[in-house]
Amino acid sequence: MIRSSGILLHPSSLPGPFGIGDVGPVAHRWIDTLAAAKQSWWQILPLGPTGLGDSPYMSFSAFASNVNLLSPELIEKDGLIASSACAGQSFPDGAVDFPKVAAFKNGILTASWEAFRDGKAAGLRPQFDDYCKRESGWLDDYALFSAVREKLSFAERTRWPTDILKRKPGALTVLRGELEADVLRHKFGQFLFDRQWAALKAYAKEKGVGLIGDVPIFVAGDSADVWANPTQFLLKPDGTQTVQAGVPPDYFSEDGQLWGNPIYDWTAMKADKYRWWIARLQRTLSQVDLVRLDHFRGFAQAWQVPVGDTTAKDGKWVDGPGTKLFRAVKTALGGLPFIAEDLGLITPDVETLRTGFDLPGMRVLQFAVGDPKNPYQPHNFEPATVVYTGTHDNDTTAGWYAALSDRDKNFWAEYLGRPVADPAFDFIRLAWSSVAVLAIAPLQDVLGLGSEARMNMPGRPDGNWHWRFRPEQFQPGMIERLAELTVRYRRDGRE
Repeated sequence: MIRSSGILLHPSSLPGPFGIGDVGPVAHRWIDTLAAAKQSWWQILPLGPTGLGDSPYMSFSAFASNVNLLSPELIEKDGLIASSACAGQSFPDGAVDFPKVAAFKNGILTASWEAFRDGKAAGLRPQFDDYCKRESGWLDDYALFSAVREKLSFAERTRWPTDILKRKPGALTVLRGELEADVLRHKFGQFLFDRQWAALKAYAKEKGVGLIGDVPIFVAGDSADVWANPTQFLLKPDGTQTVQAGVPPDYFSEDGQLWGNPIYDWTAMKADKYRWWIARLQRTLSQVDLVRLDHFRGFAQAWQVPVGDTTAKDGKWVDGPGTKLFRAVKTALGGLPFIAEDLGLITPDVETLRTGFDLPGMRVLQFAVGDPKNPYQPHNFEPATVVYTGTHDNDTTAGWYAALSDRDKNFWAEYLGRPVADPAFDFIRLAWSSVAVLAIAPLQDVLGLGSEARMNMPGRPDGNWHWRFRPEQFQPGMIERLAELTVRYRRDGRE
């Protein structure tokens, strides 16, 4: 990477008339905004179909994409729906009503599939057939998994009939015949998304904007991945988990964070030459240019919590694959275009793993108060660093700063050499002026928004992931101000 900067914003947070941001014309205009602001990167959250709590980090698939982000306008342009299919809808402004959006988008997808099945947009048929063959390694299982969930009234995987849960060949043959139409509909949804996303990625490249994706280290227990690859996870014979993922008590929670995900059987994955991981990363890199590896420390050691525990306090650290996985991935991919999310308690083995493969780590300015040796303070940065004013898990910078103690506010005044007058922009300036090769700010900070615009609060069971920005929140001069700052600190993509 060269010295550059970007903005963190999930597509769901884009504005638009359909209740949720999507990857159509509004996303193309967002790329224009990034280019006007001299930004080189757009960072997003995981693109998978969201499950528990509407979280992008709890997806039904590590390979599939969220069809709720499909653009009805582009589907209409393909000739699959009429404009009337999108009329008469009313959605809240500035927040996502996930159930209402899902019902609307499912109706659009169903109508599109039925039109395509009946012969409309016939020019797409060869592309669809080729897509189904090319992506069959994950698409067949995901589409069948989704169709079975619908058939079983969306019951969790572990509550499925035993012959389906254990993928008995005879049962799968019957299901494929019985659910053929539904399976094809789910495949068609993925085809449409990849078609729309490819156009957006090409447009971003044309405008000089790269895309940074996000790979959560764990997958959901209720997912096509676990159903299709049970030997790759630590499961009991009945398909339930033997342990669950989380992290010990930390900055965000005194009880730790109990995520509940299944843990990988790294011994089985090694024997399989890490086939699943390689395929997963190849799939993600077909959609983006650079990948943030979430919870990087889990590749060295993961916090395993007994099933049945209601907090993460009583877990234990268990070794992960370490260098063996990354050597296999590097051989398969020809490189490691990754950012290591190395936040939290980082032990020497985690640091050795990161630096051994020349992966840039992360620093978040909101963690930088206190001891001058604090690695989050900019004077301690190394160039191979990606600095953030905050992430999707933090409060906005304005909201965070407002809640600081007087002592911490004095610390920042002394650190900056002047009083903090405009917290969000002052910390963007601090990030942009640092030696870190890449600087990222959430759009909420660029807009100077308070805690009402927070995207996620770890440990909160609901109310997360809803935020959307409104175009009028861009005040006059904001784009030009960020562009000037980016040029001043040589983050505008120049060598």
